Amino acid sequence: MVTIDCEDPQRLAGFWAPALDLQVLGDYGEFVLLGREGAAVNLGLQKVPEPRTGKNRVHVDLGGEPRAEATERLVALGATYKTEYRQPGLRWSVLVDPEGNEFCIGEHSG
Repeated sequence: MVTIDCEDPQRLAGFWAPALDLQVLGDYGEFVLLGREGAAVNLGLQKVPEPRTGKNRVHVDLGGEPRAEATERLVALGATYKTEYRQPGLRWSVLVDPEGNEFCIGEHSG
């Protein structure tokens, strides 16, 4: 499981569940478990008392759908577009979730 520290696990679940096509497997008040039955990796959302400061040390990298379409879909769900990067053979967009946690959408480029 990958766990994201956050201020409001239920509110953040409202973003990440549809963003990743996951279900709420358990809501324990200060911790929400998202995933699919039998999945190798689930996503945890854990309430913490302090706000996030600086860049998050672990982030989610998404792929599997065209980057422009994924960016548009995730912004419609509540993400904020931040920037785009390019390196030979790879492009990715950086977005932030409703609590400011960064994540990326990548794609191979020719």
